[in-house]
Amino acid sequence: MEKGRKHWAFQPVKVSSPPKVSDDSWPRTEVDYFTLARMDKAGVVPVNDADRRTLIRRASFDLIGLPPTPDEVEAFVNDSAPKAFERVVDRLLASPQYGERWGRHWLDVVRYADTCGNASDYPVPQAYKYRNYVIKAFNADLPFDQFIREQIAGDLLPATSDQERFDHTVATGYLAISRRFGGGKGPVNLTIDDAIDNMGRSFLGMSVGCARCHDHKFDPVPQADYYALYGIFCSTTFPHPGGEGLNRPADLVPIVAKAEVEAATKPWSEQIAALAAEVKQFEATKAELAKEPDSPENKDSVAQATKNIAKAKATLKQVTDTVPYELAYAVADAKGANTRLQVRGDPERLGEEVPRGFLQILGGQKLPKDTAGSGRLELANWIADSGNPLTARVMVNRLWQHHFGRGLVSTPNDFGTRGQVPTHPELLDYLTQRFIQSGWLIKTMHRLMLLSHTWQLSSLAPDASAKDPNNTLWWRAERRRLDAESIRDALLFVSGDLDSTPGSAHPFPPVHTWGFTQHNQFFALYDNHQRSVYQMQQRLRKHPFLALFDGADTNSSTATREPSTTPLQSLFMMNDKFAHEEAAKFTTRLTAMTNDDAQRVDRAFLMLYARPPQPEEVRMSTDYLAQIRSQLAVKKLPTDQAWPSLVRALLSANEFLYLD
Repeated sequence: MEKGRKHWAFQPVKVSSPPKVSDDSWPRTEVDYFTLARMDKAGVVPVNDADRRTLIRRASFDLIGLPPTPDEVEAFVNDSAPKAFERVVDRLLASPQYGERWGRHWLDVVRYADTCGNASDYPVPQAYKYRNYVIKAFNADLPFDQFIREQIAGDLLPATSDQERFDHTVATGYLAISRRFGGGKGPVNLTIDDAIDNMGRSFLGMSVGCARCHDHKFDPVPQADYYALYGIFCSTTFPHPGGEGLNRPADLVPIVAKAEVEAATKPWSEQIAALAAEVKQFEATKAELAKEPDSPENKDSVAQATKNIAKAKATLKQVTDTVPYELAYAVADAKGANTRLQVRGDPERLGEEVPRGFLQILGGQKLPKDTAGSGRLELANWIADSGNPLTARVMVNRLWQHHFGRGLVSTPNDFGTRGQVPTHPELLDYLTQRFIQSGWLIKTMHRLMLLSHTWQLSSLAPDASAKDPNNTLWWRAERRRLDAESIRDALLFVSGDLDSTPGSAHPFPPVHTWGFTQHNQFFALYDNHQRSVYQMQQRLRKHPFLALFDGADTNSSTATREPSTTPLQSLFMMNDKFAHEEAAKFTTRLTAMTNDDAQRVDRAFLMLYARPPQPEEVRMSTDYLAQIRSQLAVKKLPTDQAWPSLVRALLSANEFLYLD
């Protein structure tokens, strides 16, 4: 523990001022003083600035995950005002699409899914409410410390209205979506382990779950600390999503007023009782008929009675499984109690009792002995405390990662001794300090980073520096491939086919029909043209498009997405039905604008790449169209397929799929 306290990540945040640099005219925000000072020391010279077209495309994908329109590009290119780019950033941050983009980043970290992950992968129809809560929180710029409290202990927070209380309850879906295992209600200890593991990685950048079976082998987390947290979650009621042997949800939380629950429950209970009585009556009738002589008429009566029983039971089952008020997949407080240490993580081998509390390396606070509840609210406050050296550091590192392509700490979920040290420790602490001083406002940090000279550098480096070939000093921008959601959303956007309405519930089969087993698992695909963040995502089977383009793992926290380059990705753009449909619709948009091929090529480049084509590109494109039309005419095929063919080639280009 004493050795662990010397590790950089567990040290208090150090107050630091921007250092001196060789050129005071170069920095645009405080960020630049830290990056330029390191470049000066290493003898590295930053590249030139990105051009305006590159800059607005980069900002648009960074903040809302969509390409800019040609009108937006031209307006920025022609805006000579000093704060032109600042206005672009503010416009994008104010867009409702911002929350869809940055909410998705958080959903990666908390391993969001619409199914529970047990052996049958039962659906969780209410999970989308947590997803939408996250998107709404980012759009509202909810302070991150409050965001933490609501997700861990929203049901225990004070509320000024019923709606606020319901929103806070939905926020605890963060804990509720923890993975389920096995059949029935499954081994609860594994679900609690998943919750603790994700909480450690998401908020603290620590692999706390490694201390379940023994003291952490590398970080200062003894096994007792794990069970101090375990007791808090063991004193929490997790909802049951359904599973083999117990295939109905249970312990979900109403998010309507108590009076509404009572008002709806009375007629519902009466209807269930009446249907149950009807079943008994039909069964009694059948029993009486069975006593009669075995005549054809009696056989018909018995058969009809059997049908009546089956129909009445089916109706009873459907009504019983249709709760008449709104529910949330959320947690609730149970009776608070400490737990006992599990020897080697085995719940059947119990050791000494462990008081509920926080990690010793981060303060080691304990719950008072008379605490009646779980202690989740105290836990949330300990994590969100500005004196905690990890929480704010971890989050600003995630923000830097998504803007610059790599974190200042390149292991965003592991700030422990096996993780990487920060490339710019003083900058990391400065950003952390600013984040806390801003009131934990994420949009303030976006502005600080995007308005920096460092972020606005070009990715083109013809004279690559041998002194820093990996660009650890940020002397140029990183060229990055778009993530899976951005590729899909951009395809829909440029084709005019994107449905911008927020996502709601998925069309899961009705609860009364559920009977999924490990040999008959739940699998479904509910594709639509809404943004990819709203697509139904399972734990046992990835959405096919997101899987192909390296989408997040819904079973564990995805800190970084590792892009792959495969032939299937290129073949998708050229051959997949979805790609063909969107190329055809994009062609229809171009056709409606002009009949001139050269003008269409110009418009296509502006829409796809945020720039006009070079004369050589126009010539190559029009020559290609003429060649394809000639080939189609020889085969007596419609020549109007030439343009969709060209569009698919343009969509397959790196310039569309990558961000400079």
